[in-house]
Amino acid sequence: MPNVLISHRSRVLAAVALGGALGSSLRYGVSLALPHADGGAVWPTLTVNVLGCLVIGAFTVFLEAGEPHHLLRPFFGVGVLGGFTTFSSYLADAGGLLVTGQPLHAALYLLLTVLLALPAVICGAMLARTVVARARRRGPGAAPDNVPDTAPGTES
Repeated sequence: MPNVLISHRSRVLAAVALGGALGSSLRYGVSLALPHADGGAVWPTLTVNVLGCLVIGAFTVFLEAGEPHHLLRPFFGVGVLGGFTTFSSYLADAGGLLVTGQPLHAALYLLLTVLLALPAVICGAMLARTVVARARRRGPGAAPDNVPDTAPGTES
């Protein structure tokens, strides 16, 4: 294998690993902020999965709208968001609810996650498209919408 290919793969692997460490740490922080006992509330997992879906929806649009660095998707999309969101904990939490005799809560949790996560992806994408469209209308180097084009007192 050529050294260039090995070097590229090494950089991508490092980006994914660093992003994964960051995303997992963020998820752990959410679990500390919203603690729950085994078989109890599933708010931390629901929170990270829905928030992660909102962010991935926006992130995908921003990637398509520009020319991002080649390591951005592996770092943020695969690493950070992959480490932050958690399908395995989602199912483990649902299983914990079943084991503790809460089948209705388990079913509601499974359904609620899907009913919130899918619209979150769509909302994230829609919000990002709005931001991208406004930025394109303003053009490069234009002042943000909330900054006047002239200094106070110099309007004609």
